[in-house]
Amino acid sequence: MSRGVVTVGGGWAGCSAAVSAARALGRKGRSILLERTDMLLGLGLAGGIFRNNGRFTAAEECLQMGGGGRLFAVMDGAARHRNVDFPGHRHASLYDIVQIEPDVRAFLAAEGVEVVTQARVTGVERGGRTLRAVSFQGGRVAADAFVDATGSAGPPGNCIVHGRGCAMCALRCPSFGPRVGLAGLAGIGEWPATRPDGGLGSMSGSCDLLKESLEPPLRAELESKGLVVIPLPEGMHHEGDLDRKACQQYNLPEFGRNLVLLDTGTAKMMASFFALAELRRLPGMARARYEDPAAGGVANSVRFMAQVRHDAGLRVTGLANLFCAGEKSGPLVGHTEAVATGMLAGHNAARAALGAKALALPGSTVVGDLVACVTSAVRRGKLDERYTFAGAAFFDRMVRRGLYVTDVEAVSARVAGSGLRGVFDREVG
Repeated sequence: MSRGVVTVGGGWAGCSAAVSAARALGRKGRSILLERTDMLLGLGLAGGIFRNNGRFTAAEECLQMGGGGRLFAVMDGAARHRNVDFPGHRHASLYDIVQIEPDVRAFLAAEGVEVVTQARVTGVERGGRTLRAVSFQGGRVAADAFVDATGSAGPPGNCIVHGRGCAMCALRCPSFGPRVGLAGLAGIGEWPATRPDGGLGSMSGSCDLLKESLEPPLRAELESKGLVVIPLPEGMHHEGDLDRKACQQYNLPEFGRNLVLLDTGTAKMMASFFALAELRRLPGMARARYEDPAAGGVANSVRFMAQVRHDAGLRVTGLANLFCAGEKSGPLVGHTEAVATGMLAGHNAARAALGAKALALPGSTVVGDLVACVTSAVRRGKLDERYTFAGAAFFDRMVRRGLYVTDVEAVSARVAGSGLRGVFDREVG
């Protein structure tokens, strides 16, 4: 009998989960991905930074393990710049946010993933400790196991109450409906993370400016180097806003005293918001215009409003066949972290569908250590830290434990020594 895994949410975590599920199921079943909007990647459409600091190590680990980890090869293929150093970060790669989505779609199709867009899930069918089916606009699909990769941002009310208003961001809630969590629909509790000022959630850490709106010399420098750092006049410093950022790896004082621009196809501005009138006073930016979020002069999306408890295999507590990935699994920051957790969640969902025991990754890998730390945090309700391979406390932990390396052969040897090389490429059973 054919088995199936349904992943809900088509961001980086959901795409990774769907690929890993397809590889693990092989000819035994179907991997279906349901996405609320008309495009994949969610906040990845306004992101673009990877391989910076410990994310280099994590990306290489994921490539060695296979499955959804192979999405890093897709990112590498869409990279506009490599080995970019900017404040607090080394050897970053920047993918083109316009090129990446069609590339990922093509990759998923080649992997046999069935993608359904404009499919906002609005209901579930539950029997005891298992989910049986999900319903969405225009359809219903039953499966043996599910992955909740619906993220933790939205609806707009959260951005209004806990932020500075709806930013009209890449998630496009007004057009496609607000995020609905699969775990929440199934009656599983979801918890918001806290921030240092006592508020809930965190703001996305960057905005995109139209490169065409920059003065030609500034645009040329950005496209040539991949990076421009513009010192801010004393009265424009934004250091007081840094603790609101989801991306705590980018809350260094340098990001409050300077305007940091990265070339991801647009001009990625490393600030949560910046008044347009002030922005246009800076050299080369007299005609600057926001692309995403459209209201980037005053607001940005609020994230980390809906985490769930889970075990080391990312199985959601309370349901036998529901797994979670990305921001749903904890206050994780970034595409790399989303792909890493999605890779494990999708594989274990396929294992559940086939009646096999779930896999837990050892702490000798950076991915396994991240999952262990996040699992502990959500179990204890300690949601005041942000977890990322690129900075803050977890990157410090990687350095202390000797897990941060940039030698690809060393990473390969570590993965092989753990018996995990190609583990997510294998058909289960």
